[in-house]
Parts: sequence; structure tokens; C-alpha cells
Amino acid sequence: MSWSAIAPLLLLSVSNVFMTFAWYGQLKFPNTSLLILIPISWGIAFFEYCFAVPANHYGHQVYSAAQLKTMQEVITLVVFAIFSVTYLGEAIRWNHIVAFGFIVCAAFFAFNKWS
Repeated sequence: MSWSAIAPLLLLSVSNVFMTFAWYGQLKFPNTSLLILIPISWGIAFFEYCFAVPANHYGHQVYSAAQLKTMQEVITLVVFAIFSVTYLGEAIRWNHIVAFGFIVCAAFFAFNKWS
């Protein structure tokens, strides 16, 4: 696999770590005002965009837009599952795994050439 095929995977992975913290990191601070949480989340999301935009820009030279989006969703689920268990202390249950599995199945269909 070439660097141009791997780079989007790495960039999207880093992007999703920032995105997950921007969107869900604030759940550990339920008593904090939204006036504080929103600008902090925007600040974190800036770094998400710094990785997501190049991932999609360069990735589109190798992958279709549908493949990039599907890849991003699978990466998001993996990052979120790790985050949910380690940072939020929430359990991943069987029904979550089944739901994630369906999205992985979508990736299978997105990445196969059907004529």
C-alpha cells in the first residue's frame, strides 16, 4: 500500500481523536457552563479540521468521496469506542458492537467495485 493510500487513514485517525474530545470530552464536566464549553470545543475542533481537510484533500486522489466518508465513519467508531471506555468509563455493550458491525459492513460495500 502506498503512502498516498495510508496518509488519509493516519490523518483521519488523528482528526477523529480531536473531534471526539471536542464533541464528547465535555461530558465529564456536566456542571460547566455552555458558554465555557463551546469555545473550548471549537478550539479543539480547529485541530480536527487541520487534519481532516488534508486527509480528504489528499485522500480524494486515491479514494472516492464515498470511500473517504465511510473510512471516516469506521475510524470514528473505533476512536469513540476506545474513548468511551477509557475516558468516560462507559461500557460497550453487545448492541453497540452489532451497530458498529453494520457500519463496518457498509465499508465493505463502499470499498468493493461492483459492476
